[in-house]
Amino acid sequence: MAKGDCIYVYRNLWQLDGLYKHYGIDCGDQTVIHYRKPSETIEQTSLATFSRGNPVYVAEYSEGFGYIPDVVVERAKSRLGEQDYNLLFNNCEHLANWCKTGTSHSRQVKDFLPIVDHFDTSNLFEPIKQALRGRDHQTSAQLLTESLIDIKSVWNQIQPQYQNAIAEVETWSQVAKKALSQDREDLARAAIAKKLSYEKQARKFELELSELATMTENIIRNQQELE
Repeated sequence: MAKGDCIYVYRNLWQLDGLYKHYGIDCGDQTVIHYRKPSETIEQTSLATFSRGNPVYVAEYSEGFGYIPDVVVERAKSRLGEQDYNLLFNNCEHLANWCKTGTSHSRQVKDFLPIVDHFDTSNLFEPIKQALRGRDHQTSAQLLTESLIDIKSVWNQIQPQYQNAIAEVETWSQVAKKALSQDREDLARAAIAKKLSYEKQARKFELELSELATMTENIIRNQQELE
């Protein structure tokens, strides 16, 4: 490990070992900047606090643009104290990738995040809370685990719709620019209309996903309280 490296450790979630990676930026002085749990604040902590005794790994990036180590650390320090954590759109991996490459993204969100498709998400968590009342520990744990399994199974039905909308926005933006360069304002207006339509879809999906992320974390917190 070296200054400016994007590092990670495996953390437990839903009582499954190694289900997700917790990311941070190595400051080169035995400290790490990361979105710390449970405070959900970007902090500079000791390497020991970051790792919790688990092995630390260095994330590998394919060839391409990346900031030099000093700039990576400077970017990380510029966000110290931030409290804008979101499981889907601003998690520890988003932070680390933004510091390292300038692009905020999280591969493991697509791979692992459970999401709902067939339920009224605004009403899903309350029945779960009600179901836990008066239940013994084992029954409560089972209910939560089954709920997570149910909602995780349909994640791949939702994520592609959001990604497709984002891709279409970029496509129609390029079409509009090309049409304008050819003095085809009629085609440009049509392309812009398409772009705006897909932007509206993307905002809708993003809002739904953000709400679902909050709901998912609430369920996870209930499960962790039982441990």
